[in-house]
Amino acid sequence: MPRLMSTLAIAGLLREAAPAIEAALGARLDVELAPTRALEARIRAGEGADAAVLTAEAIAALSAECVLDGSTARALAHSRVGLAVKAGTPHPDIANVAALRRLLIDVPSLCYSRAGASGIFFADLIERLGIADAVNAKAVVIPQGFTAEKLLTGEAAIAFQQVSELLEVPGIEVVGALPEGAQTIAVFSGAAFAGAPDGPRVLAAVARACTPGALRAKGLEPPG
Repeated sequence: MPRLMSTLAIAGLLREAAPAIEAALGARLDVELAPTRALEARIRAGEGADAAVLTAEAIAALSAECVLDGSTARALAHSRVGLAVKAGTPHPDIANVAALRRLLIDVPSLCYSRAGASGIFFADLIERLGIADAVNAKAVVIPQGFTAEKLLTGEAAIAFQQVSELLEVPGIEVVGALPEGAQTIAVFSGAAFAGAPDGPRVLAAVARACTPGALRAKGLEPPG
């Protein structure tokens, strides 16, 4: 059975495209979903697959280490970090960096992910804004998974993650992407594992599913 290790950022796209991907492969695709940092560690510890979808930086690093076949690497999607609230609750103002900073100071609770690209960026953002201690004192920081699930349990009033990941949780509303000056565009790329005969075929099937329309429908953007 072909196997793909993939960031959570394209989980929704992979779920909807699964029938087309598996038809192209002629077999069921085993997909292992986790944040890039967690997958990177597992890959370095010896876990393998046919192909991987990670941040472009992780793909480049693992290719340099000859774990992935750098000649197969290709950008698949661009992604922005967003903010969500529980459905039916007021949408806070995040029109600019100053408004976002006020929200982070005033909000009673929030959630972000420790291992995901969005969480790593968010931790750096609150440091740059000079409010890391105050924010972390009331933050729910999950090791991995979907931060918006904490909105449904009442553990957090707002949640931060890649917009595509926020959209995977029913019962929430995405307020929007973070404003310029408090935003990063993550590039998610794919590559075959070195020496994996089915790797290029798995990667090609996934890449064909990453059409501009499919990406935008899941809160992502086409590369370039």
